[in-house]
Order: sequence, then structure tokens, then C-alpha cells
Amino acid sequence: MPKATASPAPSELPTFAIAAALALAAAVSLGLSRFSYALLLPPMRADLGWSYTTAGAMNTVNAAGYLVGALLAPGWLRRYGARRALLAGGIGSAILLAAHGMVTGDAALYVLRALTGVASAATFVSGGLLAARLSGRAPRAGTVAPSPGLVLGIYYGGTGVGIVLSALLVPPLSAMPHPHAWHGAWIALGVAALVATAITAAATRTLDPAGAAPAGGSGFVWPRFAAGLASYFLFGLGYIGYMTFVVTLLREQHLGSVAITVFYALLGVAVLGSSFVWAGLLQRHRGGGAMRLLNALLAVATVLPVASAHPVAVFASGVLFGGVFLSVVASTTALVRHNLPAAAWPAGIAAFTIVFAAGQIVGPTLVGLVADGAGGLRGGLACSAAVLLLGAGIAWGQKPLANAAG
Repeated sequence: MPKATASPAPSELPTFAIAAALALAAAVSLGLSRFSYALLLPPMRADLGWSYTTAGAMNTVNAAGYLVGALLAPGWLRRYGARRALLAGGIGSAILLAAHGMVTGDAALYVLRALTGVASAATFVSGGLLAARLSGRAPRAGTVAPSPGLVLGIYYGGTGVGIVLSALLVPPLSAMPHPHAWHGAWIALGVAALVATAITAAATRTLDPAGAAPAGGSGFVWPRFAAGLASYFLFGLGYIGYMTFVVTLLREQHLGSVAITVFYALLGVAVLGSSFVWAGLLQRHRGGGAMRLLNALLAVATVLPVASAHPVAVFASGVLFGGVFLSVVASTTALVRHNLPAAAWPAGIAAFTIVFAAGQIVGPTLVGLVADGAGGLRGGLACSAAVLLLGAGIAWGQKPLANAAG
């Protein structure tokens, strides 16, 4: 693993504080820009008369935009640098989220979901790269730096902040007694995203002083990570069905509005705690071991509300899912960091993001199609659980590279 060669400037914030501020970028790019949709879907579907297929397609175009952003990200990183790309994506996401609250037509919403995907990919990929770099920096004098696995976990776990904010903002605003009340929820999410991006900007001013990344060969060879990439594709396909439709399923099972808000908030809190739970696992496993275990646990979490509508099963599902799913994302960055030199990290992180986005394109529409059939939403989520279990099996084949970075 590459060793840090320089200590941070005396005026720089401690590593933990920078990681926490950087985590707000993940809160914007995933927690607010994508996962808030699960809470907005029921009122929007009721108001606009959507089928499950249409509801799923809204997240499919978001994932398609995310894929475009992931494909463009390496060029943006080379030209503008990771921090500039991160902040541009965050500001763009904030504006686009607020714009959702100003339209009602399906066509306009499709365009906004797609563009939000592009912007959120710029933020998420750039943030992952900055977190990987931060995890290898020397601590300030007289301090002990958090472990690399914990730094990565804090960044990806920041998504939980966005999920909790969504749980607090969306239900009350979308229940207001006026037409298209969900508009206000989207606008509030945009404001929250702008505030979070401003905090990230203030705390990361010294994090990427070099600006644009150097040009040159990527050093990332796709076939050497074939099993990890295939497993991550299946993760993207499987997890997104749960995050898109679980709230709708719980409403169909007659769980009350307050209970659903608590469920989603607990899921977000579990995401926040996951960085501390799995930090050691991410540090120990240099192959696909972490992905294998985490995908298997996700399959269990996904099938729980399918097997039982009992509140114990429902809340256990949310806590387990929240406590695991972003750590799968962190495990891919750890895999890249363990096995490649620092110069190859941007290409490696982008490659995993691309297959992740491709899986997310398929997932929502696939689950929506199953849900519109005889199987209903329970059948759709059962398919998601099976896909996650298959991903766990494939991750077994990802071994550490012989010439690993450390």
C-alpha cells in the first residue's frame, strides 16, 4: 500500500474532520439525489398515476445518467481535479433536485432524473478518490490518524446523513394539504444539498491542492478484476430494487406513515454506523472476501420483508440493509487501494462505478416489471435477493493481485 510522504499543513483540519465533511458529498450524491426517491415515490405515484414500471423507469434513467457521469469522470478528474469535479457535481445536484419541485410532466422528470444522475456521479467518483487519498496521508503532529478502512467507511457512510435527512424532510412536506405537495419536498432536498456542499467545500480546501490529475496510462486492467467487477454489477442490480421499492412495499403491507419514517431513519443511522463496524474487514481483505460477506448479508436483509410483514422483520431488514450496503461500495475502493498504485486509483474507482451504474440501470425496471405481474413487489424483491446472493458467490473468485500495492 502506498505510504504517505507528506504531512498535512499545520492549518489543516484533522483527518477525521475532513473525512466527515467529505462524507457530506456522499450524502448529496446518493442519500439526497437517489435514495430520497423511495420516500417520494408513493405520493408521486398516487398523484401522477404511475405504474410500477414507470416508477422504476424513473430510477433507471437516473442510473443511466449516473453511468454517463461515471464514463466521463476520468476525463473530468484529469482536466479539473477531484475537488473541483466534486463541488461542481454537488452544486449541480442541488439545483437539479430543486428543479424536480417545479414540474409535473413525466418527460421533464425523466430529464431531471437523468441529469441528476450525471451530476451525482461526478461527486461520488471524485469523493471516493479524495477519500482514498486522504486515507493514506500522514496524521497531524501529536495525533493518530484513523485507519484507512475507517476513512473510506466514513466517506461512504455519509450517505446515511442524506437518508436520515430525507426521512425527516420528505414525509411531512409531501403530506401537506395542497396539490402536488411533493414539490416542496424536492425543493427542500435541493436546499439541503446546497448547504452540505458548502460545508464540504469549506473543509476540503487543502485536500486536492495539486488540481488536475496527471495524464498517462491508467494502470488498471479490467480482466484482473473480472470477478470483483461482475459481483459489483450484480450488487448494483440487486440493491437498487430494495432501495427503490421497499417503502412502497411497506405501505402495501399497511405499515403506518410514522413507522415508515422511523424505518427509513433507522436505515440511514445504520449506514452511518457501518463505517465503524466494517472498517477492520475492509482493511484485512485484499481480495473479494469483504464483497462476498456483505452481499450475502444484503440478500438476507432484502428477503426479510418478503418473508414476513411483522414489524420485527421489517425493522431488522432496514437496520441490516443500512448497516451493510454502502460498505459494499467502500469494499471496491479498498480493493483498488490495496491492489493498485495510487496513479491507477482514478481509473480503478471509475471502472467499478461504471459497472455499478450499469447494474442500477437494469434493476429498477426489472423489479417494476415483476411487480406489475402476478408476483407483485414481494416477487420483485425476492428476485433482488437472489441476484445479491449470486453476487456473493462470484466475489469468491476475486483474489488479491500478485503484485498488489500493499
